[in-house]
Amino acid sequence: GRGYEPAEKDPITFHAVPKFDPSSGCLPKSSGGLPSYSKIFGDWLCETAAKDNKLMAITPAMREGSGMVEFSRKFPDRYFDVAIAEQHAVTFAAGLAIGGYKPIVAIYSTFLQRAYDQVLHDVAIQKLPVLFAIDRAGIVGADGQTHQGAFDLSYLRCIPEMVIMTPSDENECRQMLYTGYHYNDGPSAVRYPRGNAVGVELTPLEKLPIGKGIVKRRGEKLAILNFGTLMPDAAKVAESLNATLVDMRFVKPLDEALILEMAASHEALVTVEENAIMGGAGSGVNEVLMAHRKPVPV
Repeated sequence: GRGYEPAEKDPITFHAVPKFDPSSGCLPKSSGGLPSYSKIFGDWLCETAAKDNKLMAITPAMREGSGMVEFSRKFPDRYFDVAIAEQHAVTFAAGLAIGGYKPIVAIYSTFLQRAYDQVLHDVAIQKLPVLFAIDRAGIVGADGQTHQGAFDLSYLRCIPEMVIMTPSDENECRQMLYTGYHYNDGPSAVRYPRGNAVGVELTPLEKLPIGKGIVKRRGEKLAILNFGTLMPDAAKVAESLNATLVDMRFVKPLDEALILEMAASHEALVTVEENAIMGGAGSGVNEVLMAHRKPVPV
């Protein structure tokens, strides 16, 4: 921000900005409306921390972007901003987990790449219950090319003991955060996008059955297996094509029984996700079909 007075006066606000007129020094105001997924996470974080003093939240210098401002003010002794040190954030979380605490690492998808070795060696191999709240998953738009979260499913799927969840809306996001927080057999990850939620009702928190998807609509010939917040678009397509629609929920472990059921009763499967094709959820579906010798087009 040096040389630009508004940024020098408010470096946090001007850290990541949308398009604006630099001569005015004013950023466009939010249009309001539905909360962002970051806000949904932040609210859940505060709600859970009020009930469990073992909760510890960690961010690598992304307090505002990750929706943690309110938490940092309400629970300053349990909030850790480790600065731009993603590797330390993950190893620190591992240490907290070993010490009996319940660490949550709030991190952008693109920045978690920097701590891959620590996720694998310091957390996963030790089967430590660390929850990764992965923001900016998928296409990020205004955040720019360096922030695209298009690789996390691919690089996390191969990590042993890791549970990976893809909520289709804000209510599922809360339920999955709750599920991951109470999962004690290893690390878990919930990935959610930049942008606003869809406006569904928030229901009381309860643990979801690990690795189980749900059929949202029964159709014919084609089955759409949706992973994540593209669900509204997938639902429109399913309606127009009279296709079966499945909310898969979990990328790891996959609901193999449901995949095989869909393969046996449909002519083709279509997978929907915001991730690179190679190594993503769709690749996982293909792996299941090949392992069971089910030559169904995907």
